[in-house]
Amino acid sequence: MSVLRTLVLDTASTGFEELLERRRRLGLDSHDEVWDGVLHVSPGPSHAHASVVAQLALVLSTPARAAGLEPTVEFNMGDSDANFRVPDGGLHRPGAAPMWHPTAALVIEVVSPGDESWEKLPFYAEHGVDELLIVDPQRRSVDWLALGEGGYAAVEHSRLIELGRADLLERIDWPSA
Repeated sequence: MSVLRTLVLDTASTGFEELLERRRRLGLDSHDEVWDGVLHVSPGPSHAHASVVAQLALVLSTPARAAGLEPTVEFNMGDSDANFRVPDGGLHRPGAAPMWHPTAALVIEVVSPGDESWEKLPFYAEHGVDELLIVDPQRRSVDWLALGEGGYAAVEHSRLIELGRADLLERIDWPSA
């Protein structure tokens, strides 16, 4: 399936507001994001994507809690509805904000065909996210990244929890393609 990118310049005359309201009413907008004032309308996850997210939540929960971190799935990463991302999951320090999370200890992105997971790295760095976990079900790969002075760099083991990339790779039951 190819990804069709669409830019709507005249939202007032195209019925676009009605489309957005219908998506909101039906709960189809939960993965939509706003990048510096630009709405990115995203579909819900595929079965493979959702399966990997559920497995990651289970695998990360025990080491996260042992390190004093709180695991979550889908949350609003940013300061307001003018600029935010919706990662697939994350680990938070105690006292995380209830609605807008200005940062996270670790953010989880599960890659879907044509998505923008890798394009979010500058945003996460700007918000001081310590580590990123980017998991690609199609490639059956795990990239564990840690924030340093020059941006994110690959690491083999988390600096936050007792878990590494190789161990995580072994523990994922990859969905069939």
